[in-house]
Amino acid sequence: MKKRIFIAINLPGDLKKKLFMFRDRWEFLPVRWTKKDSLHLTLVFIGYADEEGIYEACRLTRKVAAKHETFDITFERILYGPPKKPPRMIWFEGKANERLSELKRELDDVLTLSDVLRSFRPESRPFSPHITLARINMDKWRDMREQPAVEQDLKAIVPVASIEVMESDLRGDGAEYTVLESCPLGG
Repeated sequence: MKKRIFIAINLPGDLKKKLFMFRDRWEFLPVRWTKKDSLHLTLVFIGYADEEGIYEACRLTRKVAAKHETFDITFERILYGPPKKPPRMIWFEGKANERLSELKRELDDVLTLSDVLRSFRPESRPFSPHITLARINMDKWRDMREQPAVEQDLKAIVPVASIEVMESDLRGDGAEYTVLESCPLGG
């Protein structure tokens, strides 16, 4: 049976709690909030993979992770996303970071060259580090008289010591995520 997999950076529990509390002010919005335990930063969406593909994704992720030292990601504000387009989400925006971008590029490269993960294609749009807090119900959103300004400055520094290969199980009340393998940075 194939599983829907991706590579992500998990967040510290105290930050998940703080981000989850943001929703208290905005309960009336027509959105589906991300569950607290599901908050993460997606690096690479791989797609559906069988057992051999999952093993290969884990092996390649371990290999890339071992070549990178730990680093920090700075997040600065909550806003509608994606920028410069009609909003589809509420997200926590991270600053561009060369070490994060290099890690993502290497993951894209090794996954693209894999004979096992032949269907993998890296995203063509530029990488924008963010954590999805909510997905907007577009039909109800358009019916609102005006959309409130949810933008809020919120600074957080997230230490990255590992990256995770995760499974995404899509359900009616939102996706459930399971860590398949945690790959420490720096070997």
